[in-house]
Amino acid sequence: MSSEEKQPFMSHLEELRKRLIFCAIAVGVCFVVAYIFSEQLFQLLVLPLREVMPEGEKLIFTNLPEMFFAYLKVAFVAGIMAAAPVIFYQIWLFVAPGLYQKEKKYLIPFVVSSTLLFVGGALFGYFIVFPFGFKFFIGFANEYVKALPSVKQYFSFSIKLLFAFGIVFELPVVIFFLSKIGIVTPELLRKKRKYAILLTFALAAILTPPDVITQCMMAVPLIVLYEIGILVAVIARKKKLEDKEAEDQAQEAPNPDSMED
Repeated sequence: MSSEEKQPFMSHLEELRKRLIFCAIAVGVCFVVAYIFSEQLFQLLVLPLREVMPEGEKLIFTNLPEMFFAYLKVAFVAGIMAAAPVIFYQIWLFVAPGLYQKEKKYLIPFVVSSTLLFVGGALFGYFIVFPFGFKFFIGFANEYVKALPSVKQYFSFSIKLLFAFGIVFELPVVIFFLSKIGIVTPELLRKKRKYAILLTFALAAILTPPDVITQCMMAVPLIVLYEIGILVAVIARKKKLEDKEAEDQAQEAPNPDSMED
């Protein structure tokens, strides 16, 4: 690698480090605030499971520091959720230098839509998927087998699902920007719909527990989001054509200074 090639690469790494620092500061501040309410946040997190557990049953922890670390992790996750607008803003600032000036106007829509979709996906998992999924698993308990979910196992399981739903709900945003740069088109998305549906169920099988109900509850919204993504791709292409026409008209318009000369 030549020195000329190395310099831009190092500048990109420096910019990435800068953006990661800002993200870490935002998450850290939100983490400190969230830790004050960590017990309440943990009770809120376990509420869907408590509502389907037999009356009088409780979660258990087998290691003495387990609850302390659980509160720390809950506060950290809450900090990430609260700092989501800042994180998406820093992502935008990192990629903004490679965008055209007319594309930089999407800053606010990108930050707002990405945050709403991420948090909305997590809320969908919490309010819709958790009650059905936990009821399904608790249903295997009987007079011979008793469910004793531990704090550590429940936290790992629930947080994995929350982040999985939050990330996959970003699909329309990803499709919009892929359409803007010409990687995908509405026609291509429609043509590959059957493969996308197959991939959706495969992804749901990987990201969710091995039960059909939870997998379908992730796959079905993903298919809906894919269809929304097709509409978003149509809008993105229309905006791209409008921007190109405006740019062509601006280039063809006579220069007032040259007319005076």
